[in-house]
Amino acid sequence: MLNPHLPEASPDLGPYHTRQHRAKGGSTFHRACLELSQSLWLQEKPAQAILQLNKASMIPDQAAPYSALVWFLAHRRDNLFIGNPVRHFQHLASRMSGDHAELRSWRAWACFHLAEISLPWPDFPRDQEQIDQEQLRIPVFSDIEKKLPSCDSSTLSVAKALARTSPVKRP
Repeated sequence: MLNPHLPEASPDLGPYHTRQHRAKGGSTFHRACLELSQSLWLQEKPAQAILQLNKASMIPDQAAPYSALVWFLAHRRDNLFIGNPVRHFQHLASRMSGDHAELRSWRAWACFHLAEISLPWPDFPRDQEQIDQEQLRIPVFSDIEKKLPSCDSSTLSVAKALARTSPVKRP
């Protein structure tokens, strides 16, 4: 089943699809990441599909694919590995480095909250050990939204609505 929030893509794409555009970045790399994400979903590799959404979020002037993430979480299949997206985005947001680290961290925090809304918390908990050991303060959604670029505003609003109306699927 195609994710309606991503471009159509061939079901046989591999890492080469994004590598060839990585150095140039920009909209071409962003689109390639979205296409590879769709392809990996079709290949029944949901965790890898989500990682490609992370890569697409690296491009500052392109909207982060929040709705695509929420759709993936709502349509996950129990027999396919997805990991713990809540924990993943908590770690990503709190340990970000490299180019545009601050923006990418805020985007990861937005994904963290979308994952928490979308997934059953007993099965997908926060990393409480990290929170306690590092005295990690998780920002509230309203503070995150203020830190995101304008290109994220409408996509995040749609994703929040989608997350709140999608039934939480219990494994």
